[in-house]
Amino acid sequence: MAYDTYLAERIRQVFSDQRCTVIEKKMMGGLCFMLNNKMCCGIHFSKKKAIDLLMVRIGEEMAQKVSSREGCLPMDFTGRPMKGYIFVEPNGYDLDEDLNFWIDLCIAFNPMAKASKKRKK
Repeated sequence: MAYDTYLAERIRQVFSDQRCTVIEKKMMGGLCFMLNNKMCCGIHFSKKKAIDLLMVRIGEEMAQKVSSREGCLPMDFTGRPMKGYIFVEPNGYDLDEDLNFWIDLCIAFNPMAKASKKRKK
């Protein structure tokens, strides 16, 4: 199943409101939003839960601080959670204020995030 296009449009609108230019890439079974050539946030369809999860890159410190918020889950693809990333279930991003909260955290962390290494062709 494809990712939720309505959620993608909501995320685009938040970035537009913040005057951020993002690049979209289809990856990890969903859609990723890249800010300054760094993974910022995305949408991942969870086959286990049969729901769309919001993937946010907010750094390890912030991930610990917000882990008790409604809908937060460790970002775990392989059995080992990725540090600095979390998944948010729909009940944690359904409201516009909640989605804005998560995207604002992603934008704030982006300058400190490391860009992935470019692969040689």
